[in-house]
Amino acid sequence: MLFSAPLKNNSKKIMLLGSGELGKEVAIEAQRLGIEVIAVDRYNHAPAHLVANRSHVVNMQDKEAVLKLIRKEKPDYILPEIEAISIDALFAAEAEGFCVIPNAEAVNKTMNRKNIRRFAAEDLGLKTSRYHFVSTYEDMCASAEDVGFPCVIKPVMSSSGHGQSIARTREDLAASWEIAKEARGDASELIVEEFIRFDYEITLLTARNGVETVFCEPIGHIQKDGDYIYSWQPMEMSKKALKRSQKIAKAITDGLGGKGLFGVELFVAGDEVYFSEVSPRPHDTGMVTLITQSQSEFALHVRAVLGLPLGFTFYGDGASAAFKSVVESTEPVVDVADEVFDDNSFVRVFGKPEAHVGRRMAVVLVFDKVNKAMKKAKKLIKKIKDA
Repeated sequence: MLFSAPLKNNSKKIMLLGSGELGKEVAIEAQRLGIEVIAVDRYNHAPAHLVANRSHVVNMQDKEAVLKLIRKEKPDYILPEIEAISIDALFAAEAEGFCVIPNAEAVNKTMNRKNIRRFAAEDLGLKTSRYHFVSTYEDMCASAEDVGFPCVIKPVMSSSGHGQSIARTREDLAASWEIAKEARGDASELIVEEFIRFDYEITLLTARNGVETVFCEPIGHIQKDGDYIYSWQPMEMSKKALKRSQKIAKAITDGLGGKGLFGVELFVAGDEVYFSEVSPRPHDTGMVTLITQSQSEFALHVRAVLGLPLGFTFYGDGASAAFKSVVESTEPVVDVADEVFDDNSFVRVFGKPEAHVGRRMAVVLVFDKVNKAMKKAKKLIKKIKDA
């Protein structure tokens, strides 16, 4: 492949639609290959804006605004990095010859839990929890009774756990209905799903470059209210469960098609594996790969998009811990103790322009055997605070 330089007539261009901390790492990896990066988000000075060649602020749910920007910049690749994007704009851009990663239909399926669950369970025949889609409080209550308690209730369109809850009893349903309104997206329809009594859940990062499919070591994680707090790699699991996980991940990514890295979320109970969700982009739990792999999930994503070979070395075990703000501030400061910067640990501060309670502002990364790494990550995350 021929590599040029940014800001030239022959530059290769990547447009990020969504410029948070994950997009920032993608931008950095693209810059390392001389690719021109255009970072787009709904607010000024988003993390990827700070490392891109150009940045734009638009309402990404406004079809015409997004299309106008795509036509102006003429990117070689459009990388949707969040769910809250006008899917009509992506379909229109693709129809005009622009390359949407992995493709507009894959984004359409994965940004909506109804689409992806039906695709996985009904079209591909993958094992999932029992589920219903509802749009009224009465239907939500009836569906919860059908799948049983506890049950998981989520908006069909949201991200990072926004609007998600677990109803453990009938008495929790009213609260779940209210929580669903906090969705980062469309809360007009909900999925009510059976609570799988799993032993653990994993993210299986799966990369496709049009020739080969590769898997990273499975990532274990702990979530709170649907949002990740800790992750570690590798997750210890049986050979049979790992093989089944890879089979499911390949089936869903083959079904979606296109190039790029996918974060496939799975529930594991013994040797049984259940499909949960998939993101057609780097995954927040995969930030641990910044310390465990020669090619992080972000580097693999860029390589896959460009059709480059996907080989990498797994350096060894590691863990990550997310730091979330407990304050509201327009001039946020992340206070990191010196001991976080050790021979096998460090922090990545995202540089977000505002802090909000619960907003992810930084991540601690530790390289060590999983148990030791997790223990240290939990210790070090307490050494970070809002100043």
